[in-house]
Amino acid sequence: MKLFYTKAILFLAILTFFSCETKKQKPESKPYKAGVILSFDDAYVDEWYEADQALKKYGWKATFNVCRIDSIGKPQIKKLLQLQKEGHEIAAHGYHHYNAVKFVNQDGIDAYMKQEIDPMIISMKRLGFNVTTFAYPYGERSDALDKALSNDYKIIRGRAFGGEAPEKQDSFFRNSKIVFAFDIDNSHIHFSIPYVLELLDYAKKHNKILLLCGHKPVKNVTENYQTKIETLEFICKYMKLNDLKFYKTSDLDDLLPE
Repeated sequence: MKLFYTKAILFLAILTFFSCETKKQKPESKPYKAGVILSFDDAYVDEWYEADQALKKYGWKATFNVCRIDSIGKPQIKKLLQLQKEGHEIAAHGYHHYNAVKFVNQDGIDAYMKQEIDPMIISMKRLGFNVTTFAYPYGERSDALDKALSNDYKIIRGRAFGGEAPEKQDSFFRNSKIVFAFDIDNSHIHFSIPYVLELLDYAKKHNKILLLCGHKPVKNVTENYQTKIETLEFICKYMKLNDLKFYKTSDLDDLLPE
């Protein structure tokens, strides 16, 4: 009987040890303030610059995901560098703006990296942009692509396409380097100001970071891939009134569990 109790005590001690070790090894999320990431895709540099002039009064900060960097004119490059100097983020969005999933299905990941990622990294570095995050063109991604891009980018962004209830939305930061943004272009099927307000309210109430993305900021919408300045004003005003923080995509890297 004594031998039985000795073994039982030893077994419990081993369980306790491994339980403590597991708790020690489990990464803990870092505390952060509720806020929003406003990001813009493609190469609408002139419109981004104009939007910045209109929204500076809110102390906003945005992430501009640029594609076709070597096709942008010198005046636009100068504007992007100015935006970066003012504290905005210039991020990557593909050298040619290929649909990553379709390209890889046809030609493989190695070809995608050589044609779409490597030349973009070289050009953006040469032009003076400090790029640490990537947004997929069209929002289409895969686990294999995420893995391939993880060597070059700290945060990788896809798109959240649905109009689910806020608690089911993928467009909130969930302590992962793979994130998703909700599209606030007027042409997006699930976009509406009341729905964006629901997402903002949820972020505030539950201390979340909401990721939003658009393309071309305009006063009046005339075609697809346009975001109304009025929408951006609404979001910025809400954030200031409710003490939400403006984040950039690159800020999320500092919040990841260690």
